[in-house]
Amino acid sequence: MLLLIIFIILAFCFGFVILFGPPYLPTLRPQIESAFELLDLKPGQTIIELGSGDGKVLIYAAKKGFKVIGYELNPLLYFLSLIRTYKYRKDVKIHCANFWQVDWPKSDAIFTFLLNRQMLKLDKRINSNAHKPIKLASFAFKIPGKKIHKEKNGVFLYEYK
Repeated sequence: MLLLIIFIILAFCFGFVILFGPPYLPTLRPQIESAFELLDLKPGQTIIELGSGDGKVLIYAAKKGFKVIGYELNPLLYFLSLIRTYKYRKDVKIHCANFWQVDWPKSDAIFTFLLNRQMLKLDKRINSNAHKPIKLASFAFKIPGKKIHKEKNGVFLYEYK
């Protein structure tokens, strides 16, 4: 009975997220490094991660001296991120929220690992609501019809002015 309850909780936490965004897939270290190389941020600058998952990107950003704000819809991953980033809590803020439904704070960059079907929506959101100038690093998925500023290791950099 306990295993069934655990299965139901896991299925809910990981399953319902697909209605609003991509499923959890961890970003690999080479792509994280490539994203931050492309973004070319200076210490103290702020980055937003849309779909912060297990907190790996948040930790990398904090270690590099950046302020970082993560949005994660899955409550289990949100709590895992809180635990993993506790040491960096002065520079890392994580929200258990649907990033499509909240106002994003002013930032210098955005990192995401969304799906193809969400990239045009993200582009429209950045164009209409984000503070500019801002850079977007997208792992694996391109914005259809938008010029890629730079590309490295499967990460695409876009600039909004």
